[in-house]
Amino acid sequence: MNEPLLFAPQASRAFGERVAAELGLALSPMEEREFEGGEHKTRPLVSVRGRHVYVLQSLSGDAAGSANDRLCRLLFFIAGLKDSGASKVTACLPYLAYARKDRRTKERDPVTLKYVAQLIEAVGTDHVIGLDAHNLAAFESAFRCPVDHLEAAPLLATHLAAGTGERSVCIVSPDIGGAKRAQRVQEILESRTGREVGFALIEKRRSSGVVSGGEQVIGPVAGARAVIVDDLISAGTTLMRGVKACRAAGAAEVDAFATHGVLLPESRQLLGPDGPDRLIVTDSILPTRIGGEGGRSPVVLAVSKLFAEAIRRISTGGSVVALRELQPTKK
Repeated sequence: MNEPLLFAPQASRAFGERVAAELGLALSPMEEREFEGGEHKTRPLVSVRGRHVYVLQSLSGDAAGSANDRLCRLLFFIAGLKDSGASKVTACLPYLAYARKDRRTKERDPVTLKYVAQLIEAVGTDHVIGLDAHNLAAFESAFRCPVDHLEAAPLLATHLAAGTGERSVCIVSPDIGGAKRAQRVQEILESRTGREVGFALIEKRRSSGVVSGGEQVIGPVAGARAVIVDDLISAGTTLMRGVKACRAAGAAEVDAFATHGVLLPESRQLLGPDGPDRLIVTDSILPTRIGGEGGRSPVVLAVSKLFAEAIRRISTGGSVVALRELQPTKK
């Protein structure tokens, strides 16, 4: 009875199975039924009374279902769990829809992240675990229930450390807003390799969805393996500009990483001849297999271990914040 119960709707079942396997558990069975007119029903097929329940659902949209549909299913399922006597429900959200809309940039703009947070709380969610929020401060402020924030930086640093060799490396932020995220990767990579890692910043501006700038690189990318680090790839416009700028600045190689691979059809350009030497994403979103020339495809890093360890720590009274302490610190 002390073991947590893990549920994952069909859209995120593969991810949920990987998390459950890391914990040595099986996903708990649930029913998902479709009705006329697009209505649906979900319910647990085991008793949840008095149990701590974790629901894993990535709130991304694709050809199989919209972000709105998956949000609605999550809300209904959590509400049903609470009505069925679950003592606590933690929503594990590898990707949180609408996280980019965290502030007003135009007159009468909605702050949709806040509204999504209010909906998640309204159905009785006790705790939320997220991954690489677009704006960490806005993410934490949007929720009134406890939240824990995981980061993919250690995974990327481990991946880079294994394949860097003696080459110089420079971690690049595609804009000022992502500087702290990129610097976190820089710090962990320095700790892993015991060598100095450079940091660079690309000048970029965005207004009404239009990106400008992105041609000037400030930092030591010349002759280095430049790794552009972002939180999300959608159409790939930002990363393509960054790749071009790094090459113009003399980078020997250019990789591009983003935690969340939304990967719209336009992002195929990232796997073309003008794209980065390597495109790296995590499995926070069901991988949309975009094919490039010569059969190229993204490198996918699994974040299932991060979520499994967070669940293990929460279930045993540990601290998720302490996950950061597992990583070597910069000397």
